[in-house]
Amino acid sequence: MTVLVPKKVFFTKGVGKSRDYLSSFESALRDAGIAQFNIVSVSSIFPPGCKAISKDQGLKQLKAGQILFCVMSRIASDEPNRLIASSVGCALPKDKRKYGYLSEHHAFGQTDEKAGEYAEDLAASMLATTLGLPFNPEQAWNEREKYFKMSKEIVKTTNITQSAICDKNKQWTTVIAAAVFIF
Repeated sequence: MTVLVPKKVFFTKGVGKSRDYLSSFESALRDAGIAQFNIVSVSSIFPPGCKAISKDQGLKQLKAGQILFCVMSRIASDEPNRLIASSVGCALPKDKRKYGYLSEHHAFGQTDEKAGEYAEDLAASMLATTLGLPFNPEQAWNEREKYFKMSKEIVKTTNITQSAICDKNKQWTTVIAAAVFIF
């Protein structure tokens, strides 16, 4: 039995605009540098021991047409002047032998900062429950973030976020954010 566990991951984001929905998605993939691959979306686990590398390093290890597994957030709209955002949050445990979490978040009307904070919060909250850390979901993210980091169990949270204001001429606008796995 073959077990596929990624050894590396890189993060990327993109925005695309076109008169067609699908073409705007293709443009966002191109902007993110991953249009030449066959993409398979997977759920939210950051594998134990997986190393984050730069997008440039990651792309050098891939071949056009290759199947890529990734955690991807995407949103599109053709509503003129609408603010859209996609984000992937990441939370990693101190013990690198344990798995972390990736979260996908997409929203209307959120800035990069707000969408990114929300995605980080989602990932950290999922990891906290796995680690058995008590937390108050009603508390503001910055308070929970301090608690998580003080607990010494969650060592790092981060996000990659792309936002855009939709085209004023009613063209489709798509934004994506992705964590791309490499085996």
